[in-house]
Amino acid sequence: MTTARRTLLKGAAAWGALSAAPLPALAQPFLFSPSTELMPKGKKRRVLVLGGGWGGLSAARHLRETAPDLEVVLLEKNPIFWSCPLSNKWLVDVVDTSFLVHSYTAAARRFGYTYVQTEIADIDRDRKRVHTAQGFVDYDWLVVSAGVRVSYEPWFGNDRQASAYTHVNYSSAYVPSAEHLALKQKIKAFKGGTFVMTLPPPPHRCPPSPYERACLMASYFQRNKIPAKIVILDPKPSISPIGGGYRRAFDELYDDVITYVPNAGVKELDPFNRVVKTAAGDFRFDDAIFMGHHQAADLVWKLGAVGKTAEGKATNWAAVHPEFYNMKDDPNVFVIGDSVGAVSPQFGHYPKSGHIANRMGRSVAQYISQQAKGQPMKPVIIDNLCYMLVNTEPLEAISVKFEYKMGPEGHLLQTLTDDIFRRPQLWQEDLRWYGSMVQDFVGS
Repeated sequence: MTTARRTLLKGAAAWGALSAAPLPALAQPFLFSPSTELMPKGKKRRVLVLGGGWGGLSAARHLRETAPDLEVVLLEKNPIFWSCPLSNKWLVDVVDTSFLVHSYTAAARRFGYTYVQTEIADIDRDRKRVHTAQGFVDYDWLVVSAGVRVSYEPWFGNDRQASAYTHVNYSSAYVPSAEHLALKQKIKAFKGGTFVMTLPPPPHRCPPSPYERACLMASYFQRNKIPAKIVILDPKPSISPIGGGYRRAFDELYDDVITYVPNAGVKELDPFNRVVKTAAGDFRFDDAIFMGHHQAADLVWKLGAVGKTAEGKATNWAAVHPEFYNMKDDPNVFVIGDSVGAVSPQFGHYPKSGHIANRMGRSVAQYISQQAKGQPMKPVIIDNLCYMLVNTEPLEAISVKFEYKMGPEGHLLQTLTDDIFRRPQLWQEDLRWYGSMVQDFVGS
């Protein structure tokens, strides 16, 4: 008998003995209710941060430095931090899981704030109260950094069955969750055929990353001699950003794998019969990644922060100050990260990226510190930087830099610089950039 089998049998015997033993009398279980106060307030004024992504973690960490007299509490539903930036590389094993996963409790201990893992049920701005699955928490300042939600309603309306089927079978893995593992398994299990990838209409999370994902999947299929065709259905008229760099990668590296189709907004999707109809034609597929429309996160809708058009329709994004990210009618409530709406008539939305979320989190920490001291808020001009891996043998990346300044008419202006020539040096810069970012808001 093998050692492994003896260990297994011992474990089974121990479990059998335990389950056969009489159970001790149980005390009355402690139950939470909406009327339970989860964290009574002390003498310090409290900043409550909802969401532990790049923005929320950055805000919590820097608030402890800029406003040490305030109590900082981070509420997050997930037990561990999972980074979306670099996750495309993880899908094809360029980086391992330790690059993406970090401990919320370790970060909270390191920087001196409180982390509570809980679901958030509702936000009562009139009472300055957040209701969670474990009770309510009161606040003096509120920072909402909850990312995006993926909406299939523009495709399916109220057809919940089609939405659920698409989410289970063709999810996009653009929200930290089990979708990432499911997509990785899907890529590894693909035996060949047509793999369709739709892009959301802009604005959407990390604009250049769907093209990066296509490149890395194509590289994986080539390396493993899988007869695959990747069809990118882009609602935009051309690749953007870093269009020149991606075009070169598609043509020079993956001409036999990737087909790029512009002006291909989805008109109709039949996930059951594997047909997608677009403005550029109809496409059948063997497997797919369907990136639904991106909108502000559910918490932003619960907050009542979603803006409206002149016609009274929802913009689907948070209406906040373009520099301070707080609400016009509630200046102690801030929304940061991907949920933020348009900030400039020149370029519209900031890129919805981890870099921007980090910069917003750091900035809001300063703004709240200034408010707490009764000082006027001084606007911070932020920046953005994205590296995208397009080749794995050798490891070569391209990049894009966004710079901002205040224009003469009082509006933010954006300058975009694409670095289209793929090379290993940019991949090394990517790793250094990511390491410095994670060090900033996680500390490891």
